[in-house]
Amino acid sequence: MVKVRFAPSPTGIPHIGGTRTALFNYLFAKANNGEFILRIEDTDRKRLVEGAEEALIEILRWLGIEPTGKIERQSERLEIYKKYVQELLDKKIAHEKDGAIWVKVPEDKTFAWTDKIGNKTIRFNGKDVDEFVILKSDGFPTYHLANVIDDHLMGITHVLRGEEWTSSTPKHLYLYEVLGWQPPFFAHLPVILGPDKTKLSKRHGAKSVLDYRSEGYVKEALLNYMALLGWNPGGDVEEMTLDFMIKNFSLENVNIASPIFDVKKLEWMNGVWIRNLAGENKLEDRIKEFYQNDKEIQELTKGSKFGIMVQAAASRMKTLADFKSLVSYNISERKPTQKESELADRLFKYLDKELGGLQNLVWENEKFLAALKNFSKTEKVPFKTIYFLLTGRESGIGLLELNTLYGKDFFLKNLKS
Repeated sequence: MVKVRFAPSPTGIPHIGGTRTALFNYLFAKANNGEFILRIEDTDRKRLVEGAEEALIEILRWLGIEPTGKIERQSERLEIYKKYVQELLDKKIAHEKDGAIWVKVPEDKTFAWTDKIGNKTIRFNGKDVDEFVILKSDGFPTYHLANVIDDHLMGITHVLRGEEWTSSTPKHLYLYEVLGWQPPFFAHLPVILGPDKTKLSKRHGAKSVLDYRSEGYVKEALLNYMALLGWNPGGDVEEMTLDFMIKNFSLENVNIASPIFDVKKLEWMNGVWIRNLAGENKLEDRIKEFYQNDKEIQELTKGSKFGIMVQAAASRMKTLADFKSLVSYNISERKPTQKESELADRLFKYLDKELGGLQNLVWENEKFLAALKNFSKTEKVPFKTIYFLLTGRESGIGLLELNTLYGKDFFLKNLKS
């Protein structure tokens, strides 16, 4: 049975590149009816970041790609590692130096494996592999030792990790050999690059999923975009649900070329998914959750027209954070100029004449729109200016939606302000 692991180190919260590794492991496991486990590799005690482990777990939980079974922690398995260190010392494979335990790879050895990404054979000569530490002076194992032992004892069949670990694989293969174990299959995922073709960093938008969540990105968009960073299901498919990804994922379709992270593309995709959620009547709940500590928005959610408001804003939203600016019409963005004030006065009188602005309780949308079009044509005024005069805003929800939500008094108030 296929069994994979996501094995982050809690020395920081992983940015979107590290989380993509977790997603690919999850997809591969689910596509093959296998298991996906989370192993916290917390042996680098000096670099541990408080709260990082909790953030790692929260990322997987929120995205809906949670692991199978209990979470493993390497700091709880020290006696297991020491047992195998002693075995390597007894076999004269390992030796002590400077208070640490080291392994030197024989120079005449050749290491080769067929990587599952690109189905390519990779070879290393032993003389090109540096001597390496397996147990530090503080009694904690290094990644090289702990990941080999854990992957074997936990029955990991496929190791999906970033290609930066490719050069370490000969060290791991040597440990598998001297311990008498069969190594797993390796799949080294292409590194994600920024628009300038350098390794993805903070200046490119390399933030954690939790950062993107706090900025109003929805999990469907983040999952969708991360999947496309190096994998293509075939054809021109871009919009993908998690279920679709599981049904179609294969390592054969993971590209060997490094993908480019484009925050603008992610923003566009987030807008697509916001509209999808609106169409499925799920956007209201997402907005309520996102603004759970915002008193103004929470008050709006109690109104009978909140659903209309959400649907009206959805087509103009790129993130959930856009909702408030789209629906908050309490304060005008700027004061009208003298010329605009004179135009507002003419528009007020025109609407009063055409629609019975002061007498009728409600303006019918069809008549309201026809009147505005006629005023725009007669006065040679662009609709953008009319929108500002009626709302106090340069852009936002459509006038007909605003008419439904707030009624004529809202427009008349702005025209006379």
